[in-house]
Amino acid sequence: MKGPLFYSKILLFGEYGIIKDSKGLSIPYNFYNGALKMDENPSDEALASNENLKGFADYLQTINSDLVAFDSEKLQADVASGMYFDSSIPQGYGVGSSGALVAAIYDKYAQNRITVLENLTREKLLKLKEIFSVMESFFHGKSSGLDPLNSYLSIPILINSKDNIEATGIPSQKSEGKGAVFLLDSGIIGETAPMVGIFMENMKQEGFRKMLKDQFIKHTDACVEDFLKGDIKSLFRNTKQLSKVVLNHFKPMIPKQFHELWKKGIETNEYYLKLCGSGGGGYILGFTEDIDRAKMSLKDYKLEVVYNF
Repeated sequence: MKGPLFYSKILLFGEYGIIKDSKGLSIPYNFYNGALKMDENPSDEALASNENLKGFADYLQTINSDLVAFDSEKLQADVASGMYFDSSIPQGYGVGSSGALVAAIYDKYAQNRITVLENLTREKLLKLKEIFSVMESFFHGKSSGLDPLNSYLSIPILINSKDNIEATGIPSQKSEGKGAVFLLDSGIIGETAPMVGIFMENMKQEGFRKMLKDQFIKHTDACVEDFLKGDIKSLFRNTKQLSKVVLNHFKPMIPKQFHELWKKGIETNEYYLKLCGSGGGGYILGFTEDIDRAKMSLKDYKLEVVYNF
């Protein structure tokens, strides 16, 4: 048996900000994916994944059935038969590994599920987001539900605020374009929960809250609008400001060995770095107006281009 594929995602803009109602923009990233599977001779990874699914299946039985009900008998039986999540999505990299798993389980076992084929009203999107938020909190302690939503629908999602999300179109890529969004591999696995913990602790300080509203959210919202409008000049101006704000106020979320690299990008304008997901490791997102120049400048690192301008 092999289930349908669910893709990874990239939150282009909105990390941390969406917790406090900034805009956000999340896009599917088809380079990585995962599917539910059963094998005659499972590998060690498959056995570990199956073990993980046992705990998840038990947890799903505790969710209020008014929100979502699962075919628990079938799920428990499949898990007992060795079902696992076969995934190429790196864990702890900010590209939604648990989100794809949540989407796959909902797709196969949820009763009265909301499908991609129906008219996706705002109410339905919010309902899905709420369901996924509760499901994914098994892995993270607190989840917005956006990663599984993106993975499940496989379309870009525009977050206007907590209660206002919509499916959106993004400008088509220019394959010949020199401008690019890329992923930079930090080589370190990031943990979401401790990073969110640091953020929540900082939120207790009035100065940090003011910075978040007046700088971080302001530039995040502008970046989302610029990207959707295709205003590249303004996008890079705002991304540079966002990169500065993150370097100054989100240092614990940037692995130490990348502080200088981050600064160099801002000073040379060769590239601008920003957090991909919660930070602390995993991927770092990069924006550049000249991908060849950025590749030269970052030649010691592994880069993956995600989008061309």
